[in-house]
Amino acid sequence: MSRSSDPRTYDLDALRDQVLSEHGGTVNDSIPQLGAADPGLCGIALVLPDGTVHSSAQADVPFSVQSAVKPFLFALALLDTDGAACDRIGIEPTGEAFDAIKLESGTGRPPNPMVNAGALLTAALVDGGDVDGRNERILRGLSAFAGRSLEVDEEIARAEHLLGDRNHALAHLMRSEGTLQVSADDAVQVYARACAVLVDAETLAVMGATLACNGVNPVTGERVVPAGIARDVVSVMATCGVYDGSGRWMQSVGIPAKSSVSGAIVLSAPGRLGAAVVSPPLDAQGTSVRGRLVSDRLSADLGLHAFGSTPD
Repeated sequence: MSRSSDPRTYDLDALRDQVLSEHGGTVNDSIPQLGAADPGLCGIALVLPDGTVHSSAQADVPFSVQSAVKPFLFALALLDTDGAACDRIGIEPTGEAFDAIKLESGTGRPPNPMVNAGALLTAALVDGGDVDGRNERILRGLSAFAGRSLEVDEEIARAEHLLGDRNHALAHLMRSEGTLQVSADDAVQVYARACAVLVDAETLAVMGATLACNGVNPVTGERVVPAGIARDVVSVMATCGVYDGSGRWMQSVGIPAKSSVSGAIVLSAPGRLGAAVVSPPLDAQGTSVRGRLVSDRLSADLGLHAFGSTPD
């Protein structure tokens, strides 16, 4: 199928129709609300540096952000600690599952901000004297990335908190190592609420574009984080954002990205665009099956591979 190499005229609905024929993958059921997701949902959006938003059908369907929140929690933690968060969290890929009960040997640090241990710690490092203060700060910060006021699905937040046994285990492990300074339950509660923030593909694409545009939201013109923080976050997305599939992702797709158990993928192509796709059925690495196909196609058609050439 021939498509324009100009993202403004690229036929996202034709791409969506093409990947809808793929029925592989399994919807995550770690909490009831995720298990009830529509496996047929598929929305795609692109956001350009001039603020243009280009989207397909279903790009306005809301879903909980889940693990796609991790790059933005890392950015807020870097901002609120003047960069000191980098001393508290590693930045190396693990080759293991996102919820592996493992910390860095000898330091007790989470291996990177894109696994659950790292996200629990970054959520605990943002400004706020207590759980409510950190919750408010995170929601305000995520809303700045999105360019609009975001809301939390309270039922999902409660389920994430109550059913997140491995997150509780990771938080207690970090407490025992002296890495986590707040209580384990407080850390899990704050992270659970961040995962329950509602977005859609268009909103998530704006968030990805804000990182791609050196920390400036291209829709609102607001500087959300300094350029150096945006660079650092996108760099870790490139190496760790798709967990133990990150190497294969960068080799084939070549766009820094973060996957999510809700079936969302947020992508940041520095200086070029932000993008997002949501489709709930996941592969064995927890990455959206259709989302992977969409990302492959966008990279090839728009020349977005970080180590490739642009289209003629």
